[in-house]
Amino acid sequence: MTNFPEVAGRMFNTPLMLHPAKADVIARAFGPRVLGTAEIEVRGGESFGLVGDPMGEWGDDSAPREHNGIAIIEIEGSLINKGKWIGKSSGQTTYEGIISQADRVEEDPSIRGAIFEVDSFGGEVTGVFDAAERLFELSQVKPTIAVLTDHACSAGYLLAAAARQIVIPTSGICGSIGVISMHVDMSAWLAKEGLKVTILKAGSRKADLNPYEALPEEVLNRELAELEELRQEFAATVARFRAGRLSLESALATEAGVYRGQKAVEAGLADAVARPSQVLEVFEAELSRSAG
Repeated sequence: MTNFPEVAGRMFNTPLMLHPAKADVIARAFGPRVLGTAEIEVRGGESFGLVGDPMGEWGDDSAPREHNGIAIIEIEGSLINKGKWIGKSSGQTTYEGIISQADRVEEDPSIRGAIFEVDSFGGEVTGVFDAAERLFELSQVKPTIAVLTDHACSAGYLLAAAARQIVIPTSGICGSIGVISMHVDMSAWLAKEGLKVTILKAGSRKADLNPYEALPEEVLNRELAELEELRQEFAATVARFRAGRLSLESALATEAGVYRGQKAVEAGLADAVARPSQVLEVFEAELSRSAG
């Protein structure tokens, strides 16, 4: 796999806003390659939404789909920071692409409102707060609604929370207001293979989180403290976006748990339960009434 170092760099020893089940898949898929053990085959398919189905194809990589003055900004698959919007063909969406689409929606006077179509278990921390703030700014200017088809977890939920309202299907899940990171300790495997890695460094923290030594307790505690700081910022941002519906205390009290359907509404994480295919018609009617 020629791009494995780049992918591994995005996944290990870096904070992620990712549902733990997704993190487990990543660990099982990449862990054996890092450790040099037999690979475990992990199969998976793309899972994308229903709302945009009748609306045609994208015009280009940064333009949102549009129907009768309503734009659809797709937030689907693994979320990464930089690059063109690459979407369904690769199972990834970039924060740069989301911001670009939000800019177009706000600047286009013919677009009356926007649907955030969210189906994501999360992704990178880097860039997500900027993207979420941009979507929140858009929501102050034009009506927005997040439609889950069917998942909005971790970074995906942070982006969904920037909408004025969140609609979740009966089977949908949302939440996971927390941060996760993964570290691989190869020291036992190296010793078994008769290998010893000598790390030459200048600066006591230069080799923190390297995979060739067991993780020192001091480094572990420092990293956990930084992850908790990010969780606090995550929860505070969501609470600000959903003012009056979800408090900071309630967001933190979820302890990064996820909630399904009506339970998500009761917890203040979503506003209504409905089938995604119904939302476009209802949202369009609401916009027409507001204009009238």
